[in-house]
Amino acid sequence: QILYLKPPWTLVNLLKCYKKHWMAVFGYVVPRSLLSAIECLYNHLSTDKPLDSSAVQIMLQESKKLFHAFSSRSDYDGVLPQAYAALNKLYQMLTEQDLSEDIMVLSENAGCEKMEAVAPNLQESEEGKPHTSFHVAQENRHQEIWSVLEGVWNAINLYSIEIFQKLDPNAVTAKPLFEEAFLGLQKLLAAVNDIREGISR
Repeated sequence: QILYLKPPWTLVNLLKCYKKHWMAVFGYVVPRSLLSAIECLYNHLSTDKPLDSSAVQIMLQESKKLFHAFSSRSDYDGVLPQAYAALNKLYQMLTEQDLSEDIMVLSENAGCEKMEAVAPNLQESEEGKPHTSFHVAQENRHQEIWSVLEGVWNAINLYSIEIFQKLDPNAVTAKPLFEEAFLGLQKLLAAVNDIREGISR
């Protein structure tokens, strides 16, 4: 009755509702500073301008921040870990695509004479420190893997608490809630398998 916009919503409508009710509602659940993530998503999605890959990467990162923050409250019936895993897949695909495009551009533009001229400098840089862009990409990849593992770990903790609480023989309503928690753990298998495949790659 008090919602700023009534359903059915578009994604932009939802972001408007988040902005409107942030201080009164959502700011009590997650850090209020995350309003900047909502505003970032709203500004990118409410424009008619086409989005480039860097803008999409920013939006994915801000979305992951929001999902991570809300995961401390609930896993929302297993929807949040699945959405988080999907975001990570999109982010990985985008970063790999950008990296392959950069490599193609470098290989097309680099002639033999230029490569011979640059060879001494490349040797010096190899002896000194790794290429900056590669180093940054590696750091981003490590952060991405860590955030996925952390999200799965938080969800497993929530379900484990439910399971051990409901295993109490004195609890009358143990069976339905236990089954719900067990099904939730089964849903996490997909995310764990994605992590295993990513590490093996």
